[in-house]
Amino acid sequence: MKLSGNVVLVTGGTSGIGLAMAEAFLNSGSEVIICGRREARLRELQHKHPQLHARRCDVADAADRFALADWIGANFKSLNVLINNAGIQRDIDFTHGVDDYLRGPSEIAINLEAPIVLSGLLIPQLIGKREPAIINVSSGLGFVPAARMPVYSATKAGMHAFSMALRHQLAKVGIKVFEIVPPAVDTELNPQGRAQRGNFKANLEPDVFVAAVLHGLTADAPEIGYGMAAAMLKASRADLDQSFEQMNSRW
Repeated sequence: MKLSGNVVLVTGGTSGIGLAMAEAFLNSGSEVIICGRREARLRELQHKHPQLHARRCDVADAADRFALADWIGANFKSLNVLINNAGIQRDIDFTHGVDDYLRGPSEIAINLEAPIVLSGLLIPQLIGKREPAIINVSSGLGFVPAARMPVYSATKAGMHAFSMALRHQLAKVGIKVFEIVPPAVDTELNPQGRAQRGNFKANLEPDVFVAAVLHGLTADAPEIGYGMAAAMLKASRADLDQSFEQMNSRW
């Protein structure tokens, strides 16, 4: 995959991995559109990067998804890369029943349903474009789930399965599908949970992770991990089970 000359849409592009991806493609000579929920943050980033395009969009909202796809179709007819990055992460304890799950925003709607629907909406626009691609951001927790984050882990396992199936389907129309599999990265993801764990730091900055991702994209690697997450891509079921027991031993 070439990093220059693209027209790229990044969901959840206002911070973390999404912002690092947006800036990397921008610096590589691509036109970049970001979307996110925070209007002020979008304008701040446009002030920092005047060539950046931005649109407020809550990908959990069905109407916003369709409006985003229509806006892209009307204003960016050369779009050839979709990066499904928007996501949230929550600690949910089902020993309390369903209350934890119901009292917050839906990880299923944001992490899984949104990228599935947005892909379906934008694939017709990608077909026939120069080197079209969909880049899905999953997680190492899609391979080795965290017991304290069961729904998040399930959505990322779903993203892995969706990416595999979509890659097979879209090969016939020339669209490449990449899956990015991050380990823990220092982002704004799950601030409440990280605070409860003593302000957990992953010691991996988004730009360092994204630099490795770009190397994988230029090599056309369909699945791109980093550190422990890279090892998970090649691990046996026994290895994954052992990692699960080790990671969740304190739960």
